[in-house]
Amino acid sequence: MAAEAIPSFDVVSGDMIFEPVLEDGVFRFDCSASDRQAAYPSLSFVNGKDRDTPISTYMRPLYTPTYQSVRGQQLVKLEFPAGTSLYGTGEVSGQLERTGKRIFTWNSVSGGYGTGTMSLYQSHPWVLAVLPNGEALGVLADTTRRCEIDLRKESTIQFIAPSSYPVITFGPFTSPTAVLVSLSHAVGTVFMPPKWSLGYHQCRWSYDSDKRVREICRTFREKGIPCDVIWMDIDYMDGFRCFTFDKERFPDPKSLAADLHLNGFKAIWMLDPGIKHEDGYFVYDSGSKIDVWIQKADGTPFIGEVWPGPCVFPDYTQSKVRSWWGSLVKDFIYNGVDGIWNDMNEPAVFKSVTKTMPESNIHRGDDEIGGCQNHSYYHNVYGMLMARSTYEGMKLADKDKRPFVLTRAGFIGSQRYAATWTGDNVSNWEHLHMSISMVLQLGLSGQPFSGPDIGGFDGNATPRLFGRWMGIGAMFPFCRGHTESDAIDHEPWSFGEECEEVCRLALKRRYRLLLHIYTLFYMAHTTGTLVASPTFFADPEDLTLRKLENSFLLGPVLVCASTLPDQRSDKLQHALPKGIWQSFDFEDSHPDLPFLYLRGGSILPLGPPHQHVGESKRSDDLTLLVALDENGKAKGVLFEDDGDGYGFTEGQYLLTQYEAELQMSEVTVRVSKSEGLWKRPKRCLIVKILLGGGAAIDAWGMDGEDLQIAMPAEAEVSNLVSGSKEKYRIRMESAKLISDTEKASEHKGVELSWTPIELKSGAWALKVVPWIGGRVISMAHLPTGTQWLHSRVEVNGYEEYCGTEYWSAGCTEEYSVVERSLQHGGEEESLMLEGDIGGGMILQRKLTIPKDNPKIFKINSKILARNVGAGSGGFSRLVCLRVHPMFTLLHPTESFISFTSIDGSKQEIWPESGEQFYEGNLLPNGEWMLVDKCQGLALVNRFNVKEVFKCFIHWGTGTVNLELWSEERPVSKQSPLAISHEYEVIKIP
Repeated sequence: MAAEAIPSFDVVSGDMIFEPVLEDGVFRFDCSASDRQAAYPSLSFVNGKDRDTPISTYMRPLYTPTYQSVRGQQLVKLEFPAGTSLYGTGEVSGQLERTGKRIFTWNSVSGGYGTGTMSLYQSHPWVLAVLPNGEALGVLADTTRRCEIDLRKESTIQFIAPSSYPVITFGPFTSPTAVLVSLSHAVGTVFMPPKWSLGYHQCRWSYDSDKRVREICRTFREKGIPCDVIWMDIDYMDGFRCFTFDKERFPDPKSLAADLHLNGFKAIWMLDPGIKHEDGYFVYDSGSKIDVWIQKADGTPFIGEVWPGPCVFPDYTQSKVRSWWGSLVKDFIYNGVDGIWNDMNEPAVFKSVTKTMPESNIHRGDDEIGGCQNHSYYHNVYGMLMARSTYEGMKLADKDKRPFVLTRAGFIGSQRYAATWTGDNVSNWEHLHMSISMVLQLGLSGQPFSGPDIGGFDGNATPRLFGRWMGIGAMFPFCRGHTESDAIDHEPWSFGEECEEVCRLALKRRYRLLLHIYTLFYMAHTTGTLVASPTFFADPEDLTLRKLENSFLLGPVLVCASTLPDQRSDKLQHALPKGIWQSFDFEDSHPDLPFLYLRGGSILPLGPPHQHVGESKRSDDLTLLVALDENGKAKGVLFEDDGDGYGFTEGQYLLTQYEAELQMSEVTVRVSKSEGLWKRPKRCLIVKILLGGGAAIDAWGMDGEDLQIAMPAEAEVSNLVSGSKEKYRIRMESAKLISDTEKASEHKGVELSWTPIELKSGAWALKVVPWIGGRVISMAHLPTGTQWLHSRVEVNGYEEYCGTEYWSAGCTEEYSVVERSLQHGGEEESLMLEGDIGGGMILQRKLTIPKDNPKIFKINSKILARNVGAGSGGFSRLVCLRVHPMFTLLHPTESFISFTSIDGSKQEIWPESGEQFYEGNLLPNGEWMLVDKCQGLALVNRFNVKEVFKCFIHWGTGTVNLELWSEERPVSKQSPLAISHEYEVIKIP
């Protein structure tokens, strides 16, 4: 509910009370002493007692939140100096800097999400505030319940969630990194990954047989494209039953695993929480025997539809259930399973408007995490607890191997057990661009091990899109290609020779940097620092860096990429932080690969470009890339161990700190410090000192021995730099560019663009795609930050049909732009589209944001007889203009349709009603609205009642269609069908 709609007599407000906890600079705030006592245990903290136990300190908080307690809701507000930048909020779409956004923490099935989607698969009620002077402060609303994070007011954070919950502040500290290190002391650091998990992963839904899996892996090796991991989606199972294998397609998983291991591949297999409700199925029988299932309010097991059909769901909030699941995982691992993929664990439930289970379901949780509670309390942590159970089961199977778990759903603290990915993204340029910010936001929220589905999950990538995405994705902490079952092949060789070569170069880059990436993960695991961080981390005081979204840091390495289809990476104007930044490559530069820089004062360890991690050995040559700072100095660190197991916790590792120093025209490179019990291997050391413009001088020696390198004279340096720049220019000009074909599928009309046209004026930002169906794929209301509609390019969204059935003409036809007036800056904006529906008729739609009333946008839809004549069949054809928008329900259980009928009766239609038609005197009297009680907002649809014959409501899974139907009749040139209507968002009490 919006704060301004709250009656003052219901409000209790004031400053929150505080006590220091955990360590210096960390404070717990509560509304009152009684609220402190009423707060539930922490599921985000590693040790909940740290949150609940005061410490002694001389420090006092610099920023104190205020609160309002209203009808069971607790509103907490923190205000910062003007110019404060806000980040974090976990797994979210949209921009990097979060000012102006509103997020709801409610783990949601969000396939095909858009930039304005407010709830994705994970929940992180956390905001990182970077002050104008570069200092930073973190704020955690420590609640598992649905929480609104409102950042629409500049330099202001507001949390709204059910009472009572504490707010924990971290800082202000001297830098954002210091805040994240402090946060890690509370919620834990990322698990130490096995080194193989940092290689490239290949996946699709699904590789349908062990024969196909072997074929994919063999092709990687034959083509010399690095890869370490192959993934098995749900189709490996027997009828989608977890912990089983299809006897025909995957008859011998142990033999498959042995073959894969022999060729340097690991295998990861999916496990979902939905367990088929079937007597005789060993998982169901064993779980029922010890009563592990989530219950309905009446005490019987909840049954929901998922892939296998009717399913029950383990209640991971109980230790006995986690142990039971862990024992199943332990036995499963013995089939040669190297890693496990937890999907659908929001938890997702089919045939449900909310896409999940009822909030009235009961979890009989352990007392230390909150005890017996309904699902609304445990929903956001269900995925994390499943990942924990899976992780612990893998440890049981082999104590000498580090588990690798990937989870779709999660909560702040999930990084202790699992990596994650950014869910079912879309194969388009917008999602490529957004993937950088999404990975960075997860890192800024405590989860450094993440990446997107490279190439996009939904839909078909184009060659250039895939190659560009691989170039960027190869630099992300988690690097996996993945696509849906209906898409074209998305393996690196699937898009032609040019794209294949770019993918090969990109992945070889990753493997050369793997020593560095592995070291970054060790530091993240031991200290809480980031693996990938925003560019502004290089200089938090520089306000111009804070919104950069096409570059990021891997420690001292700056990755600059183009996410625009027509802009090559080498043509970018790179915004560099202050200091010296030396460009480098591996003589592999390409217009579709990112541009790399090394920060002055840094030493970067590099290895050879192996095809898989298992090829690498400690005795391999080691390369150090050196970028001296303005004082002629540099330093760097390298962590080495077995790449698996826990020997590193007992000193079985080598941590080397290297330094370089320029004195009297000579650079000395030496080991300044070593830690660990491992002896230094006898290996050749290659040192490359960067001179600028990509030029470098080389020297060789033995690792561990001091190496002196004479620096060339200034004139020679100038010649080397000039020569390097010329070689780079020649490489760029001679590079085989990836085809710019933007064909998205084999539909007719493939030459039409997927690129959205944006109408943005007044209160609205609309995105329209002039492709099949001419869909409006996004309706964002700017003042409230609400996206009422978002869809994929080729399905759903706002469209029109010319008949009463689904997929009638208009839905699959080519549309073209016939009139366009996009005069940004206060002028009236409009867009007219037309699609030929046969028989001499066209569907025409005009969208307008009026200059005189920018709170609304209008849609005029028509079926016109353009060329109706003898033999056309047009006039003899019955047509119905059917306006078909599919709106997104942000809060499905709190959303309904409201209107007054022509006869004066009041109607209120909720999701449980299913499909409903309204006509005659029950027709809405020219207006109906979609109400979201949680937001206190309604989307009002007004229409000309003389043009509308029927209104139709269809509730889907997290969606609703509000359809307007004209009469059904023939159309001539003199008698078109038309429906004129408009949309406005209003606040409701």
